[in-house]
Amino acid sequence: MTGSQAAAAPVAPLSAWAPLRHPIYRALWTAQLVSNIGTWMQNVGAVWLMGSLGGSPAQVALVQSAVTLPVFLTALPAGALADIVDRRRLLLCTQSWMLLSAGALAALTYMDDVTPELLLALVFSLGLGTAINMPAWQAIQPELVPRREFPQAVVLGSASMNIGRAVGPAVGGLLVAAAGTEAVFALNALSFLGIVVVLFTWRRERSESDMPTERLAGAVRAGLRYAGNSPALRAVLTRSATFMIAGSSFLALLPVVARNDLDMSAAGFGLLLTCFGAGAVIATAVLPRLRQQVDFDRLVVGATLVVAASLAALSVLESVVTAVLVSLIGGTAWVTCLSSFNVSAQRALPAWVRARGMGFYLLTIQGGTALGAALWGVLASQTDVRVALGVAAGALALGTLTSLRFKLTRGETLDLSAAPYSSEPSLVLEPRPEQGPVLVTLEYRVPAENAGEFAERMRKVGRVRRRTGARRWGLWRDPADPMRFLETFLVESWEEHLRQHQRVTATDRRVEDEARALAASASEPRAVHYVSAYS
Repeated sequence: MTGSQAAAAPVAPLSAWAPLRHPIYRALWTAQLVSNIGTWMQNVGAVWLMGSLGGSPAQVALVQSAVTLPVFLTALPAGALADIVDRRRLLLCTQSWMLLSAGALAALTYMDDVTPELLLALVFSLGLGTAINMPAWQAIQPELVPRREFPQAVVLGSASMNIGRAVGPAVGGLLVAAAGTEAVFALNALSFLGIVVVLFTWRRERSESDMPTERLAGAVRAGLRYAGNSPALRAVLTRSATFMIAGSSFLALLPVVARNDLDMSAAGFGLLLTCFGAGAVIATAVLPRLRQQVDFDRLVVGATLVVAASLAALSVLESVVTAVLVSLIGGTAWVTCLSSFNVSAQRALPAWVRARGMGFYLLTIQGGTALGAALWGVLASQTDVRVALGVAAGALALGTLTSLRFKLTRGETLDLSAAPYSSEPSLVLEPRPEQGPVLVTLEYRVPAENAGEFAERMRKVGRVRRRTGARRWGLWRDPADPMRFLETFLVESWEEHLRQHQRVTATDRRVEDEARALAASASEPRAVHYVSAYS
C-alpha cells in the first residue's frame, strides 16, 4: 500500500469505552456515577420527607423547585467564575459544599430536628452547589481525554446521568422504606466524598498568564458578547432549546401515562425509567460507529425524529410491553441528541470562555426542560395527556426545520487553539488597566476591484472583534480616497483590549488573513489606539 493509499484509508471507530482507559477520567466518571445515583436517591427522600413532615402540596412541589431554581440564578456567573479561577479548586469547593449540606440534612433528620422550611433551605443549598459545579465540570472534560475520544466521553457522561436517573429512585425508595430518609441523605453525602478524593489527587496542569484575573461582572459580559457573536454556539443553543421544549414532554408526562392509562404501579413506572436509562447505555455502545457512517447534523435530525415518533407512540399505546420498548428506544435517541449538542457546544468554545459557554448551554437545557414541562402539563390538564403528547410529537418534528439554518458541527473546521498577537502597541503613555473605553482604528488600502469582497469578508472580522471583547465595530470607506478603508472597534477598558489580544484563536487569525489578502498590501495594517480623554 502506498503512502497516499494509507492516508485515504478509513479511520476505525473508537471503542465506546475508550475514554475509560485514562485513569483520571475513569476515576471521575465512576465517582460521578455514584454521585448521580445518590442525587436521585436524595430527590426521592426529600419529597417523601416533606410529606412525612406534614408539608402542604405546595411545599412538596417546592422541593423540586429548590433543586432547579439555583441553575437559573447562577448559571451565567457560575460559568464566568469557572473561567477565571482554577477549575479543580472550584470543583473541590462545590463538592465539599454539597457534602456538608447533605451531611447536615442527614444529621438533622436523624435527630428529628428538620422542619419543612429547613428541608427546603438545605435542598436549595444542594441545588446551589450543583448549579455552580456544572459549568466547571463540563469545562474540564476536554482536559481529561484526547480530542478524538471526546465525543465518547460526552456520551459516557450522559449515560452516567441516565443510569443515575434509572437506578437512584428505585434504590432510594427501597432505602427509605427499609432504613429511613436519613440513611438516603447520609449515603448521598458519602457519594460526594468519592469525587472530592479524586479531585484532590488530580494534578491538573495550570496555564500561566501575566494578565490580571478577570472581574466576575466583566467576565459575564465577555461571555454574553461571545455567545451573541458565535454562529456555531448560537446554532447549538437554538437547536437544543427547540429540542428540549418539545422533548421534555416525554419524561414530564410519562408518569401520567403509566399511572392513568396503563394502570402501572410505582414499581412499573420505575421499570420504564430503567428502560430509558438502558437506552443511554445502548447509545454509548452504538454512537461511535454511527458517527463514522452518518453526517453529524443528519444524525441529530434522525434521532430527534425518533424521539418524536416515540412521543407519538406514547400517545396511542395501550400495552405495557409497548411502553417498555418506547422508553428504551426513546432513551437511546434522547441521549444521542443531548450528547451531540454537548459535543457541538464544547467544540464551539475556546478554552478562555468554555465554562461560560457551557453555562449558557446548561441554562438552555434546564430552561427548555422547565418551560416545556409546564407547557405540556397545562395542555394535558386542559385537554388530555394523549393530545398533549401528540402535539409535542408534531412540534418536535417541525423543530427539525431549524437544522436548515442552524447547522451543527463537530468543530473540525474550527481551530480554537490560542493564537495571540505577538506585537504590542508602541506607546509613549501607558494607560492604566482600568482606563477606557478604548477606540482602536486599523487602516487598509484596498484596490477598487476587491472593495466589495473585502467588505463582505470584514463582516466575519467584525464578529471576531466582538467575540473577543469589542462592544462596537464598524468598517468605513473614505469617499475622497476610495481605496482607503478604516476599521474601528470600541473596547470597554485598556485591560480588556490587552486581554483581547490573548483570546484570538487560529481560526480567527485565518479569517483576518483572508480579508487582508484582498488589500493592496497583506502586511499588518496600521493600528492606532485612543483612550477616552475623560476616563
